[in-house]
Amino acid sequence: MTALTIDRINKRYGDLHILKDISVPIGKGEFISLLGPSGCGKTTTLRCIAGFERPDSGRILFGDRDVTRALPEHRDIGMVFQSYALFPHMTVAENLAFGLEARKVAPAERKRRIAEVLSMVRLQGYEARFPRELSGGQQQRVALARALVIEPSVLLLDEPLANLDATLRDEMRFFIRDLQQRVGITSIYVTHDQSEAMVMSDKIVVMNGGVISQFGSPRDIYERPASQTVAGFIGRSNTIAGTITETLGADSYKVETSCGTIGTHGPSGLARGADVRVMIRPENIRTGRHGEAADAPASDENMLGGSVVSATYQGNATQLQVRMASGDGMVVDVSGRDPLAVGDQVTLRFSSRNAWLLAS
Repeated sequence: MTALTIDRINKRYGDLHILKDISVPIGKGEFISLLGPSGCGKTTTLRCIAGFERPDSGRILFGDRDVTRALPEHRDIGMVFQSYALFPHMTVAENLAFGLEARKVAPAERKRRIAEVLSMVRLQGYEARFPRELSGGQQQRVALARALVIEPSVLLLDEPLANLDATLRDEMRFFIRDLQQRVGITSIYVTHDQSEAMVMSDKIVVMNGGVISQFGSPRDIYERPASQTVAGFIGRSNTIAGTITETLGADSYKVETSCGTIGTHGPSGLARGADVRVMIRPENIRTGRHGEAADAPASDENMLGGSVVSATYQGNATQLQVRMASGDGMVVDVSGRDPLAVGDQVTLRFSSRNAWLLAS
């Protein structure tokens, strides 16, 4: 069941075309992240859903109801802002009661809902405190509670963790995701932080330059990016230029590169002779010193040689910079206990399943 549909919306500010035919179907209870760099259009998209901006064309549907021109207060949304936007002169209970009073909810029902939502966000006993008496994480949870207490059909979150320190931000990612799953509310989350989007989302909308670069599950977007832009924005990746020399199946290819022939997978239907780039994630590469005894390669395994030019210890992992004979560079993540060092000649091994083709 589709809870919310963004249907070919466009938005311009003067000569600037901010949103270009944005279309996203969002299922009931799904957690969707709008992810991209500053200026890509993700916040404008959220503001159009909320009713703070009106698209120049296209539609926004809540279920079957067209809300494109409806005022924010008529859209049945809860909103969590980056700044939290709590009323400083009101207590926690008064902040939560504000939206309920505006909706003319009876006092007994207000009291019940406030108690219930404070229990959800683990702030029982904080009813009489003012925002200045709360930590950043507690203020953020009050902002969540205020959005949920009105029992909206859609929850909108505009970079709500941006003002928190790294440790608290990590904790709150899991808190928000767990709360959203318990409540079962359809949620749209704006972020420029790829790790937030990967951890929290059912699906991710990757935006760039006012268009959708890819829409899919975190796993699909990470392992099967649709373009170099997506591959570069989601995680770290190595890419090597090459040309398809052989088609082995619907999505399996041989590619000739400056490092040698590489077995790969990619989108179906790519033609021989097509210029492509082979993407390999650093954590999908195994290493060994050149000449060391090793297991025979599997039928789908690629083997390339190079030399270590830098090794950066990072605790549980060491990041290697490896220069191939061709001059191409590769980044490889190995165990933090691995003794490989600068100057070592190494063999890099990776499955064709972990080598994905991108259009050149």
